[in-house]
Amino acid sequence: MNKLKLFTLLCITGIFLISCNQSAKKTSAETNEQGETAPDSLTLQAMTNYENLCSSCHGSNILSFAGHRWKHGKVGDSIFKSIKHGYEGTEMIAWENVLSDDQITNLTNYILKEIENVERYGVQEEQGLVSDTIQTELLTIKLDTIVSGMVQPWGMVFLPSGDLLVTEQSGELYRVDKTSKKIPVTGLPKSKYRGQGGLLDLELHPDFENNNWLYVSYSDYVVKGKDTLAGTALSRFKFANDKLTNEEKLFEGHPYSDAGSHFAGRIEFDNDGYLFLSVGDRRKENENPQFLTNYNGKIHRMMDDGKIPSDNPFVGQDSVMQTIYSYGHRNPQGLALNPETNKIWAHEHGPRGGDEVNIIEPGNNYGWPVISYGIEYDGTRFTQLEEKEGMEQPILYWVPSIAPCGAAFVTTDKYPGWEGDFLAGSLRFKYLNRCIVEGNKIVREEPLFKGIGRVRNVRVGPDGYIYVAVEEPGYIFRLMPI
Repeated sequence: MNKLKLFTLLCITGIFLISCNQSAKKTSAETNEQGETAPDSLTLQAMTNYENLCSSCHGSNILSFAGHRWKHGKVGDSIFKSIKHGYEGTEMIAWENVLSDDQITNLTNYILKEIENVERYGVQEEQGLVSDTIQTELLTIKLDTIVSGMVQPWGMVFLPSGDLLVTEQSGELYRVDKTSKKIPVTGLPKSKYRGQGGLLDLELHPDFENNNWLYVSYSDYVVKGKDTLAGTALSRFKFANDKLTNEEKLFEGHPYSDAGSHFAGRIEFDNDGYLFLSVGDRRKENENPQFLTNYNGKIHRMMDDGKIPSDNPFVGQDSVMQTIYSYGHRNPQGLALNPETNKIWAHEHGPRGGDEVNIIEPGNNYGWPVISYGIEYDGTRFTQLEEKEGMEQPILYWVPSIAPCGAAFVTTDKYPGWEGDFLAGSLRFKYLNRCIVEGNKIVREEPLFKGIGRVRNVRVGPDGYIYVAVEEPGYIFRLMPI
């Protein structure tokens, strides 16, 4: 990145750094045509490292530091340690093999200066939507707030009554009635709320009105000595009177590990009543998604009671996990049934770039980590291959990553011209993404409601309207065509 671009980045926020490290050797200041002091060389170096190494996850400018939750502390020592050593089981990797201690110190000082500027100048968190009404390519749509004040809403499913069940990742489940009242549901499974783990997705049995089976995914855990080991699990419960009873655990993604990320956990039924569950790669090298001897980095297929379908692609093969339906996945955060084809569509997170949308076919290998359109978070390449014989190509990939989350097909006539389109939320860029579908191809995209917040899930309700769950401060919106 050149100096002009970096300087422009600061100008956009209206804050100019006078110095980065008071103890560092000063270099001669540069000035622009208006006589304003430009960043010195140490600041420029730190800005370059931040932009190249950090911005893809943490945001590209000073607004990233406004309202930020400093989980491990915002003093210099804690920030230095976070950058140098990272945190096992999270997306925060260690940079000690990429950056020298001096570079890490420089980057730490840059971040501290930005924190100081945020506080000194009263920089507010990045404002969300300019308006709750937008004009899309085909429609005018207004947001209707269904519920607010939730904490990281994750899974959503509608009851036949029209009430909405919503999980909070921290371990709560609520029924939201037609007055937007949140009623707690009891009888939940134990889950480990750590990193990307916690209470995850929900799905109703296709015959729920008669059997009351509710399916719940979560990060199950065991304690072994000083270690807490977790893995993706799936249970079903009888749901009645705001209680979960009669638990039947259908899936445990063993072996459990200390990793705190890539649980995935999305649930979907197809038209034939088969149950699908996504499980991420858990970021464990010894549990490679290419190996059929483990559960990780796979999409699994079961009967509604957890039994193995006789036509699963690897049934009867020794040492192979019999629930595996497809493999070579990284972190599938969206599963949706295309009702026209009865095929499951999935999207998954790449690393830095390389998020994918795939149509899931039995026995297919989707390539991770052998092929990818992404690179590592530190800018290095873990593979030189973007395609390989015997491995599927995505029907769409995103570079840079949008961090897709939640998925649904538009199965309603409430939004003329959207019928059959594929919806996915963006955690990183904070919008709802409409993917225009023709046959088995995505031919175009339309980002909607930019700035709405980190979109965790999207569903089409029994009333035919689209519902969107947004993290922090935790809203669920209904999209109302005008």
